[in-house]
Amino acid sequence: MGFSQGLSGLSAAAKALDVVGNNIANSQTVGFKAGSVSFADIFAGSMGMGVQVAGVSQNFGQGGPATGGSALDMMISGNGFFRMVDEAGSVFYGRNGQFEQNENGFIVNKTNGMFLTGYQATDGVINPGAQVGPIRIPKDDMPPAASTKGSVTGNLKSDDKIIPATPVFDPEDADTYNYVSEVTATDSLGNKHAIKVYYVHTGEGKWTVHAQDSTSPGAVNDGFVRTDLEFGPDGKLKDPKSLAIVGSPYNGSAALNLNLDLNITQNASDTQVMLGEIDGQAPGKFNNYQVSDTGEVIAIYSNGKRQTVAQVVLADFANAGGLEQQGNNLWAETVQSGQPFLGTSGMGSFGNIEGGMLESSNVNLGDEMVNMIVYQRNYQSNSQTIKTQSEVLQTLVNLR
Repeated sequence: MGFSQGLSGLSAAAKALDVVGNNIANSQTVGFKAGSVSFADIFAGSMGMGVQVAGVSQNFGQGGPATGGSALDMMISGNGFFRMVDEAGSVFYGRNGQFEQNENGFIVNKTNGMFLTGYQATDGVINPGAQVGPIRIPKDDMPPAASTKGSVTGNLKSDDKIIPATPVFDPEDADTYNYVSEVTATDSLGNKHAIKVYYVHTGEGKWTVHAQDSTSPGAVNDGFVRTDLEFGPDGKLKDPKSLAIVGSPYNGSAALNLNLDLNITQNASDTQVMLGEIDGQAPGKFNNYQVSDTGEVIAIYSNGKRQTVAQVVLADFANAGGLEQQGNNLWAETVQSGQPFLGTSGMGSFGNIEGGMLESSNVNLGDEMVNMIVYQRNYQSNSQTIKTQSEVLQTLVNLR
């Protein structure tokens, strides 16, 4: 019996050393998860027959953060796996967030070119109910869009000089208004239009606002529109006000038609009015891309605009320990793992995706060195039992 027990111990210790060696070898592998050996005894009736390796499990604990070297590098902080497919459509899962763009614009992992999957955006909008598939970053130019609505914010000085009704407002005469601000809008072809907005203090708590598309004035009243503002004792507008600014066609574009909300207060601070927000854009060339902390892939254009083109999907399992290792830091679904459930960064039990970061291996080299010493001693001890059993048998053979 001693030989079989010792041999089983040698085999188990050797397999344990294989696992330790694999952990140490992958201590610098991005997204690698350390393995650990489970042992079980072997019995025949009441007689112990030795030991066996019951299984090798993986520690799916979080690895430390590391700075990525690519705009498409990403890290999952918390639960979840990146979902990838190969050319044949087979699905794999992994934690290695080293991705790049292939020649066709698809996001693929660097180790074996598998396609990262997620939701593709339509006109910058993600539809979570859309079909999950390979993510592609389009490099098309951003087309122009006309500005149709915007707003200005700021403050008008309450004790600014009051300008009488005469002389009549004249944009060429600075004595007929207190302040002028400018808003930049775009037309249907992406041409920029300077919208001039003039503020006239007509009485306590009362102002008149004149506005014009100075680039391409409309035909009526030289394109000027006006509205009257009245502020309460709290410095807020008594009624919401807006300006409907209409220009003329410009360089072949459609006429600008912009509704500008006046989100203005009045108090003793100096007058300062600025653009709050405005839609529309000039045409833009594709410049670059990045991954946000919500897992959205964002294209960056030369006109300063950014547009979401896709969102990365994460997968998780009821029993991640039941996944089958496929090499290259990949796992595949099994009956033991259960079917995957999908989600996005930060949703429910899913972790957060951090763009520009990578998850380091979770191998603890100190623990592995200690384990290696323990398994080595275990191997030596089992070999010693075989040696002792051999000596006992030799003694029996030598009996006369």
